[in-house]
Amino acid sequence: MKSVRLRLLVLALAPLTVLMPLLMAIGLTRWAAGYDKALITNVESDLRIAEQYLARIMAGTGDDLTGLAESAEFAKILRQDSSGRAAFFQRKRAALELDFLYYIPASEALEAAARWPVINTGLNGRPATEIDVFDAASLAALSDELATRARIDLIETEAAVPTERTAEDRGMVVHSAAPVRLSGQEGVLVGGILLNRNLQFIDTINALVYLNAETGGDRQGTATLFLDDVRVSTNVRLFEDTRALGTRVSAVVREGVLGEGRTWLDRAFVVNDWYISGYRPLTDSFGERVGMLYVGFLEAPFAAAERAAFLWILAAFGGVLMLSVPVFLWLAKGIFAPLERMTQTMQRVRRGDLSARNGDVGSRDEIGQVAGHLDGLLDMVQDRDHRLRAWADELNQRVEERTAELREANEKLEETFRQLVMSEKLASIGEITAGVAHEINNPVAVIQGNVDVIREELGEAAKPVTTELTLIDRQVARIVAIVGKLLQFARPGEFSGYGDTVDLAPLVEDSLLLVEHVLSKSEIDVITDFAPVPRVRIDPGEMQQVVINLLVNAGQAMGTSGRLTLTIRAETRDGQPGAVLCVRDTGPGVPEDKLASVFDPFFTTKLGEGTGLGLSISQTLIQRAGGLISVANPQGGGAEFRIWLPADGG
Repeated sequence: MKSVRLRLLVLALAPLTVLMPLLMAIGLTRWAAGYDKALITNVESDLRIAEQYLARIMAGTGDDLTGLAESAEFAKILRQDSSGRAAFFQRKRAALELDFLYYIPASEALEAAARWPVINTGLNGRPATEIDVFDAASLAALSDELATRARIDLIETEAAVPTERTAEDRGMVVHSAAPVRLSGQEGVLVGGILLNRNLQFIDTINALVYLNAETGGDRQGTATLFLDDVRVSTNVRLFEDTRALGTRVSAVVREGVLGEGRTWLDRAFVVNDWYISGYRPLTDSFGERVGMLYVGFLEAPFAAAERAAFLWILAAFGGVLMLSVPVFLWLAKGIFAPLERMTQTMQRVRRGDLSARNGDVGSRDEIGQVAGHLDGLLDMVQDRDHRLRAWADELNQRVEERTAELREANEKLEETFRQLVMSEKLASIGEITAGVAHEINNPVAVIQGNVDVIREELGEAAKPVTTELTLIDRQVARIVAIVGKLLQFARPGEFSGYGDTVDLAPLVEDSLLLVEHVLSKSEIDVITDFAPVPRVRIDPGEMQQVVINLLVNAGQAMGTSGRLTLTIRAETRDGQPGAVLCVRDTGPGVPEDKLASVFDPFFTTKLGEGTGLGLSISQTLIQRAGGLISVANPQGGGAEFRIWLPADGG
């Protein structure tokens, strides 16, 4: 954070950008928690309404049944025969909106009382109404239509407890019994309502809970009655016109409500959407949990409203922040402008512009004083910079002069050292070679003399060994030539001319004629490129010896084929005019690690063939003439020897 403007902005806006979001986050979290709690409270209230309606249905059924059992009309019917009773029960069942209605005399009620606690309570003189679960056989005994209506095919439901059942054929019944205590007649009046597929019952609950303006108005809610974990009466839609009968509740809800017996108040996934849900367990006359009563409303509208509230608050906060920043910057402009000008001045100074100044920043406070002091310091820095530059230029000039002197002295020292080393080598080798040549010449002379004596003494008798004698002559001549080279290397001054000059082009052409027998043995193309050059100072014989040595070496390096390029150009070295001869071949070149040794005495790459003195003698001859000879491996392959000689009069 390098900008003062940014620091001040952060300092001023920290309460707004840090504390306010923190407080807003805490407030929104508490509000969201309260909002969610309100939704849970709402669904709990809805569940209570549904439960009260179910209780009212059960109480109404019991009251209606008790009233009928105590009526004079019922007492009169009991005195009639069975045909009259059937019509009466059919009429009253329809009037009371019951699914079944029958009378059991006390003498016949023992078996039913043992099976159903409700009937047992009625037989003991007290009315009772409970929810009971009838199996398929019990329903069929009452009515085939009830057994058919109760049967619901199960639909595979994700997250439900796995089951192998394919249908639910039991029925959940509001089971009611009223004691009959009439003169001459004692028994139990039994009636009930089948809740399976009882859409009127479930739609009435939904209307009471969600279509009443006082309890929620237009909330999108649903109600369901579960037998165990199967929806047997619901207005939850599986499709647009199909109710989700036969679908099952999730294993989590089933365990919490039916397994643990607690009321579930939380969000839950119902068939195909998330609902704020309430589940309450239902128990039968035996006290067993046999089903659930559910109400719930869609979570999506409330979640959308919650998100909209969050976004509105965030947008409001962002708007306040966006308005606050420009206002703060406008108010702080009097501080930022001088500081930014000083920053720009320092950046110009850093780039090398020591003439940069702040000038009048339009402020007389502490910032204005700092700007003035900074300009004064920059004046001092600029003055010292001028003086330092002057001293630096003078020092650089002295250093360059001294460096040039040291470089020249070092070059002379190196050259002297090389000459001393070479002189030492030549002196040592000269002594050795002179002695060796002297010692060799004596026996060679004896051998040659005796061969001549043998030839004279034998005369015509020497013809059979003429070949052998000739071979001895050639080998003796070869020994003499080698000894001559050794002497020439050891005492080159005795073999040199004095003050001779030569024209390079004719000399090179003559040398090509002399080595034509070597080059003609192989397919070697000779390319010459001779430019006009001045005559150079060197003994013609010595120069021809050097050129022939280079040509022969090039031919031997290329072997059976290649290209030999000879170039002559004028070249000035260290202000001295001269000429350079380049001899380039297309052979394998000189190994990089051997380039520095090719001019050493007795160095050769043709083991068993050469003496290793050719290039060393050539270097000696060229250097004695004041020239230079060098070797390199140019791009494209091969080796290139360059001979530079000073021009005559140069």
